[in-house]
Amino acid sequence: MGYTLARWIVGFVFRVVWRPRVVGVENVPGTGPVIIASNHLSFIDSVVIPLAVPRRVRFLAKAEYFEGRGLRGRGRALFFRVIDAVPVERSGGGRESLQALESALGVLRAGEAFGIYPEGTRSRDGRLYRGRTGVGWLALTSGAPIVPVALTGTDEVQPVGSNGLRVRPVTIRFGPPVDPRAYAGLPAGRARREITDEVMDRIAALSPRMRVDAYNEPPGGDEVDTNAV
Repeated sequence: MGYTLARWIVGFVFRVVWRPRVVGVENVPGTGPVIIASNHLSFIDSVVIPLAVPRRVRFLAKAEYFEGRGLRGRGRALFFRVIDAVPVERSGGGRESLQALESALGVLRAGEAFGIYPEGTRSRDGRLYRGRTGVGWLALTSGAPIVPVALTGTDEVQPVGSNGLRVRPVTIRFGPPVDPRAYAGLPAGRARREITDEVMDRIAALSPRMRVDAYNEPPGGDEVDTNAV
């Protein structure tokens, strides 16, 4: 099953069953490299966002997800191939984070849309945490604009630690893009920090979630932290 067919089938079910509210999707450029930066509440966020955007959005996923054994493992591997996720190694440390960012940069240099969670991992308590500066690095290095996204309700559809899905209201709000060119004259470290903070400010403005001026550091997680640079 190819990406287009899978997207149509899953998208049809999603629209019929969950009836998501999508606001501001016109802020996503139709062509060219773009970074889709969202808050992160649930494993299904990487499915919900591509279904809401009228162009392909690629996310990173742990390499072992593509090498599953048994019925469940093979099913998971097929899922990540169908959604066109980018496999990356995750063994901890700065080198792996930089390799992950290089993989993301390759997606943007190919003129595609790349999805990232600046918080680095899912929020266990639903609050919005401080962003890590990988998103700023990607924007400055690639020149791609960053479209902020606020998800609401995905943590109710599939709470952290749950394998099942519930029918709950879901809202996806897209804000105006952040242009990295406005920060090009700043020292590199400061530019990454200011871009990241601006992105998180815009996500906060779109979201009803309480904001926390601290990094999210929960144990484990299904997604790769591509932001720790």
